[in-house]
Amino acid sequence: MKGRRWYFLLALYGALLFLGWAAGHWLPELIGLELNPDNEPMVHAMILTTAVAFIIASAIPFVPGAEIGFGLILMLGAEIAFLVYLSMVIALILAFLMGRFLPLRLVAGFFKRLDFRRAHDLVLQLIPLNPDQRIALLTDSAPRRFVSIMLRHRYFAIVLLFNLPGNSVLGGGGGIAFIAGLSGVFSYPLFMAAVAIAVAPVPLFFYLTGQ
Repeated sequence: MKGRRWYFLLALYGALLFLGWAAGHWLPELIGLELNPDNEPMVHAMILTTAVAFIIASAIPFVPGAEIGFGLILMLGAEIAFLVYLSMVIALILAFLMGRFLPLRLVAGFFKRLDFRRAHDLVLQLIPLNPDQRIALLTDSAPRRFVSIMLRHRYFAIVLLFNLPGNSVLGGGGGIAFIAGLSGVFSYPLFMAAVAIAVAPVPLFFYLTGQ
């Protein structure tokens, strides 16, 4: 039974990584058109459509949103850097809100079906607690000391995680934001400020240098 459970999780994880990789290749190709007077309205409409698709895709766990945004800037030029920045910020906030409003009892039920008893019990303990109490419980339950440090400095830590190379293995920006919302230990204004700072470096570089 346990062997089947792990096979299922590995298959699900692999499928999510593949879908994220596919989205990362599909979106830049979606707008692979050269801008000229004849097709300018169509290209602009396609850019806006792609921005919406980019927001939705980047909010999904395991989709490499940062890599997609980088590819879009390289393809379309520095003029689109601000749109990519704004779209990524919206995507991460959307993922955070999805996690925030997902009932923890559903999460506990998911862990129960997988026979993850410790995770199931921990989630049930979190449900009635306020944010400070949740931080205390998660800190006490953390298996490693660095996890406790990350919880205490969680806003700084999440900025680092968003900019960690290859973070799609950890769930990508969408997955990290989703878990942050699910935890219930991040305030809305401070999380939004952290996202605004975390997403800024690459688009700002292209925007200022015009490259």
